[in-house]
Amino acid sequence: MIRRVEHGRSGNRSPQKRIPGIIGGMGPLAHTTFEQILIEQNTRRGARQDQEHPLWLLINGADVPDRTDCLLGKAEGCISRLIEHGKFLESAGVDFLVIPCNTAHAFYDKVQPSLKIPWIHLIDRATGFLSDNHPSVKKVGVFATDGTLRAGLYQESLRRAGFTPVCLEPDSESQARLMETIYDLGWGIKATGAQISPPARKNLQATVNHLAEQGAEIVIAGCSELSVGFYETDALSLPWLDPLKIMANITLDLAFGYRPLPEVSHNE
Repeated sequence: MIRRVEHGRSGNRSPQKRIPGIIGGMGPLAHTTFEQILIEQNTRRGARQDQEHPLWLLINGADVPDRTDCLLGKAEGCISRLIEHGKFLESAGVDFLVIPCNTAHAFYDKVQPSLKIPWIHLIDRATGFLSDNHPSVKKVGVFATDGTLRAGLYQESLRRAGFTPVCLEPDSESQARLMETIYDLGWGIKATGAQISPPARKNLQATVNHLAEQGAEIVIAGCSELSVGFYETDALSLPWLDPLKIMANITLDLAFGYRPLPEVSHNE
């Protein structure tokens, strides 16, 4: 159990009010990229010392089965693993959960009721950011795994907010190329890590161009590996949003008490 302390006070900076819990490991770079963004964004907010950054706890949930495989019926166990890891962090004393994996949010409705602390919904928060900061945009491109697309996670969230989602077709050649960019064992982003391969960069540029031709005005990196890839890819034909960066700033707001913690209903 974490010992509760007032942490991070310096000058006019507020002390930390809440402790985030992160379920990482989906994929291997997702949570390290998220943590790096947390530090970068907090530094932009004025942090200058170690002690001005928030405490957080992380579990590297690399044992969670592939989320797309679970959604397509090729694997099982995502829900039980997410609940297990969420309860572990809950028992350690964290106040809320973030999961830097877009596809994992397909299991949100079956995981959240088993937890006593809120899991902050990455996809809905990304859509909210888009509404607040890009109100003139009508058509939003979505890059995501087969599982995220078939579950309609971004499509439903965007439509509720009045946007028109523009997606690759799940069985199309373009979507197959995007999945290779994420999963290929030789040059895919999961395999090469932060060293994004030339074929991966080329595919990312080509798929952005494809959605631009379909009328997209901005694109969302709806997979954590795509966030990693876009940061290392130049000359994209459209601006893009990183849900990890959006979630990092929400995490900081919650940790330092700048926004209220969502209420949660859970199973007794």
